[in-house]
Amino acid sequence: MEYVYGPVPSRRLGRSLGVSPIPRKACTYSCVYCQLGRTTRLTTRRRSFFQKEKILGEIAAALPKSRADYVTFAGDGEPTLCKDLGWLIRRCKARFKTPVAVITNGSLLYRREVRAELAPADVVMPSLDAGSAALFRRINRPHPSLSYRKIVEGLLAFRKTYRGLLWIEIMLVHGLNDTSKALRDLKRILDRIQPDEVHLTVPIRPPTVKSVKVPPPSRVRAARKILGRGHLITTHESGTFGAPEPASPEHALMDTCLRHPLREEQAQQIERRLGAPGTAASLVADGTLKRVRYGGKRYLIPTKNSRDASSHPRHKERSA
Repeated sequence: MEYVYGPVPSRRLGRSLGVSPIPRKACTYSCVYCQLGRTTRLTTRRRSFFQKEKILGEIAAALPKSRADYVTFAGDGEPTLCKDLGWLIRRCKARFKTPVAVITNGSLLYRREVRAELAPADVVMPSLDAGSAALFRRINRPHPSLSYRKIVEGLLAFRKTYRGLLWIEIMLVHGLNDTSKALRDLKRILDRIQPDEVHLTVPIRPPTVKSVKVPPPSRVRAARKILGRGHLITTHESGTFGAPEPASPEHALMDTCLRHPLREEQAQQIERRLGAPGTAASLVADGTLKRVRYGGKRYLIPTKNSRDASSHPRHKERSA
């Protein structure tokens, strides 16, 4: 499959059937902590990148076998860049009983049409990592047209009209937004937005910028105390990774690694399930994947060459 992946075990959504309706690393941000590498297509232009009917067809084919708790629009960058997202959400809600979630950085919520498209979703999960414009630029490295004021105004406007669950995620990065001042600034914004839940996360997977570090436990506890709220989501996910109808074990591993860096034991779990031990080692040997040690764990991530969009069939966009 080209657009649907998993289901993957999620620390918040259980078994999450992922859907990526955008090309790899098309995003409005280039966050320092991103687990998928540097943004190669920094944009705010919304497009119909792929055939929406084909994306929906893949969801329909994968969902009955997936035992998924959610259909989750996320994937390779910022899903709200897809102009067909509202259509896809509405069709999923009409055809399937599985709840729909959207993982977004929230950067385009200042646009009325984006807020309307997300309205039918059961859960929307925007990120908000900074309580000031300066820190926003340092952490999220946004497209030049985006301002912190726009981001906050978009979240406030969405909160007023959205009837589903709004869960805001804060990625705590040591030395950046885990200071007492940064957290107090964030609290002021959160008090205005009043989300249903706040999720405090840390960069447990290899980040884009090597200097990014996980805050010590004392700062994570301080964050929760200063914010006066927050579910701590700071441990590794557990559970079984799925792979809807992979063309090969190699494809199954690569399809997951491109969107979700795998710990080595997770890759071995996929190998065993597909009866193909040694697949990951072979992909490392031929230079498709590489091993990276981070936070005391060994991860498998795509090499620079294999991250190239032209090396993956799903990234051949429909002609504009």
